[in-house]
Amino acid sequence: MRIAVTGSSGLIGRALVSSLRADGHEVLRLVRRPARAGDEVEWDPGRRYVDTAGLAGSDAVVHLAGAGVGDHRWTEAYKREIRDSRVLGTAAVAEAVASLDAPPRTLVVGTGVGYYGDTGDRAVDEDAPPGTGFLTDVCRAWEAAAAPAEEAGIRTVYARTGLVVSRHGGAWGRLFPVFRAGLGGPLGGGRQYWSHIALHDHIAALRHLLETGGLSGPVNLTAPEPVTQREVAAAMGRVLRRPAVLPVPAAALRLVLGEFAGDVLGSQRVLPRRLLESGFVFAFPGIEDAVRAALR
Repeated sequence: MRIAVTGSSGLIGRALVSSLRADGHEVLRLVRRPARAGDEVEWDPGRRYVDTAGLAGSDAVVHLAGAGVGDHRWTEAYKREIRDSRVLGTAAVAEAVASLDAPPRTLVVGTGVGYYGDTGDRAVDEDAPPGTGFLTDVCRAWEAAAAPAEEAGIRTVYARTGLVVSRHGGAWGRLFPVFRAGLGGPLGGGRQYWSHIALHDHIAALRHLLETGGLSGPVNLTAPEPVTQREVAAAMGRVLRRPAVLPVPAAALRLVLGEFAGDVLGSQRVLPRRLLESGFVFAFPGIEDAVRAALR
């Protein structure tokens, strides 16, 4: 296939591009500057601009771009950047593909399990209603921005992603050095659920979404076994052979992270029902499996 990818320089984008190319697919990378190579397409999400000529002939588009949720303290300015980078970028891509004479068959939009808000101990799947809070509002606006693609008859999938287990980036990329130093432990009370997914499984799941024509709408990309933060800390300690018992007080997290601490301390017990029903098989379903895979 000929597949266009936004966010190709990020953790997930790099891995997806590498995986697709290794299997012989042609990949176009959307870049925020004039294109310099044959595999590049210029776009500017802030201006809702995409060089549509560069997308011509694409079979699918995977939209992964967006400002990192945990990269900076949540000032009002950065919260606006988080929202705008997702909503304006998604609108730009959706409007561009909808305008093509021969649009791609599929658009996969990488969104997040933040859609569900804090679910506590309650397990939720794709049929659950949205929660409340900043990230929920962002996810709802993010997915709504893809409406032009759906209205144009393009199969549109919302990949609601959990915490990706990788030592190379994302939230887990910050955890590995802390636990290696023997300073890791449960965050807050440790009873909150973290819905994770191994990077290997995340890339495989994205490819499954591209290749499975019957899937559209929201699909949770999370491991089938959500675990508590206490279990996460224990698994990290076992795999890295470091102590991981001292809790990080909630007050300290709020001091360091500000408003974002509320989401770190929140609980999301999200199940990948539609992914499993469509025949997807996880290579690393358990948390310890995922941590060990990240080290390989």
